[in-house]
Amino acid sequence: QVQLVESGGGLVQPGGSPRLSCAVSGFTFSSYAMSWYRQAPGKERELVAAITSAGDRSNYADSVKGRFTISRDNAKNTVYLQMNSLKPEETAVYYCKAVRNGLVSKVYWGQGTQVTVSS
Repeated sequence: QVQLVESGGGLVQPGGSPRLSCAVSGFTFSSYAMSWYRQAPGKERELVAAITSAGDRSNYADSVKGRFTISRDNAKNTVYLQMNSLKPEETAVYYCKAVRNGLVSKVYWGQGTQVTVSS
């Protein structure tokens, strides 16, 4: 069955640099664009970063440009989000999402990993 399993979250000090991972199974990872979203308490889920299926292009929310890096390893069926200089207001549940566009679009979500930025 389809699984997207995020890891790497937890309690992080302000200015910290955790790396999130999302390991997937149950579908052809290399055919899917991947993205990271986050949802803070009381707020809507927002796109943080996205990467093409081949990993040759990526884009970022303005708020994280220059601090976060999305990458993927198609051999390991894993997408990463390197986060640097984290701020307390970036406390949120971080989700990975897989999308395949085409005649029949497919969208899969992970269950999320909590990132709490606090001293």
